[in-house]
Amino acid sequence: MNSARKGSLSLLAGAMLLASAGAFANVEPAKPVTTAKELQQAKTYTVSSAPTEALELAKPKLPDLSGYTAEAAAAKIVRSKPGKISVRRMMQEDALKDFIGGDNKMAEWVVRQHGIPQAIFVDDGYMNLKELAQKLPKQYFSETSPGVYLAKLPIVVGRKGILEIDGQTQELRLSQEAGSFLVNDGQLFVRDTKVTGWREKDNGPATFRSPKEFRPFLLAWGGTETYIVNSKMASFGYANSKSYGVSISQYTPNMAKVLKRPEPTGWIVGSEFSDMWYGFYCYETRDFVVKGNTYKDNIVYGIDPHDRSHGLIIAENTVYGTKKKHGIIISREVNDSFIFNNKSYDNHLSGLVIDRNSVNNIIAYNEIYKNHTDGITLYESADNLLWGNKVISNKRHGIRIRNSVNIRLYENVAMANGLTGVYGHIKDLTDTDRDIKLDPFDAQVSLIVVGGELAANGSGPLSIDSPLSVELYRVSMLAPTKSSGISFNGILGERQDEILDLLVRQQKAVLIDPVERQTELRD
Repeated sequence: MNSARKGSLSLLAGAMLLASAGAFANVEPAKPVTTAKELQQAKTYTVSSAPTEALELAKPKLPDLSGYTAEAAAAKIVRSKPGKISVRRMMQEDALKDFIGGDNKMAEWVVRQHGIPQAIFVDDGYMNLKELAQKLPKQYFSETSPGVYLAKLPIVVGRKGILEIDGQTQELRLSQEAGSFLVNDGQLFVRDTKVTGWREKDNGPATFRSPKEFRPFLLAWGGTETYIVNSKMASFGYANSKSYGVSISQYTPNMAKVLKRPEPTGWIVGSEFSDMWYGFYCYETRDFVVKGNTYKDNIVYGIDPHDRSHGLIIAENTVYGTKKKHGIIISREVNDSFIFNNKSYDNHLSGLVIDRNSVNNIIAYNEIYKNHTDGITLYESADNLLWGNKVISNKRHGIRIRNSVNIRLYENVAMANGLTGVYGHIKDLTDTDRDIKLDPFDAQVSLIVVGGELAANGSGPLSIDSPLSVELYRVSMLAPTKSSGISFNGILGERQDEILDLLVRQQKAVLIDPVERQTELRD
């Protein structure tokens, strides 16, 4: 990150600190905390000093990003064998079954193509768009001006196909009216170019109008590699499975059993995504790298890795202006991944969310600010480490942790947030629309908070409701917005004087433990 940006953030933080008392006067007060039905609130807690050795933790080791470059992506392209091009019917093609199967899905393409749906296939070797334009009939694929191509059929990169959309292509336009989209079932390289969902009637991008209206999209299936580098993508995706925008997904469970293809992978580096239903989505994907991109003004999510993806690197991205939900969210068993050095701001809900049993992730050095609800939210996701994040001036809580145990918060700054700096709570989700079999949860919360700063937050530095345990050490609490000084909410409030005495005056680690363990409380 350049020093000018760093400087501007620290100036911003300073200004917010000064302004915070007035700025959040109109924030709605925190609602009274409700405990889960299955749990009694512990009546009494012990407050004691704890040994500090176990709390000392080395800085997390983050992946080296230096190898994920445009040059490294380009070096992966094998151009030695020319590919084959064909136009075939969409039926009976594995890569398209999701779009022409039951529920009369084929009707979408029958209407758009005025006949039996067809697609362009790149098989058995390498192709670029210039070659496509030379070999295909103009009504399917044409060069409308130098370096600008219009696709009026879906394009499928076959299992042994390699398609490169490179800098010789000024723009690839996928026609919304004709039902064009891009499916990778082999290798796809998008480099130094622009790919746009295109509304021919307007001679412009297929800008978002409604969730169910078809818009072109890009999907890569199991067994594939996808590399998008230094490119711009815009106006993709709608509310239809696997058609969200840029999606990387293993085949559906039934097909995956038959096809036995490995998890998909690839990189997205130095690119820009705007006006997408989802900027990035993945499902059962491994080791995918999303580095140094800008996700701006997307509809539902900026970056959204999903079910059982693992080993992901999400780093150095800037995500802002998401209109319906969160900037960055990982959800449902997205494990063993790294989210670091990202900026996420001005999103409709939270800046960054860890959700639905996503564990063993490292969330470090992110700047999460001015989001319209929480900064960082953890829902039902244990065993995660948050290190050195700056969570500033979000409308609700800085860091919110629900039904999650062994959450370690080290060296984070939560400053000038509307409600609490760090808020831990439990909630019974059995009467919600949640599928408890698919997404089980325990109404338990436990935290370790070491180092960092909780300053000028509207409702106080820390609020924790019915924890299994809380440990605090070396936490700085400055510039309270309330004239009464620092105040804790939740169970910490009742023992505030003892906690502050140990933490601030004696500079010891504080362990807050229920006298009755939660197992006993449940009985």
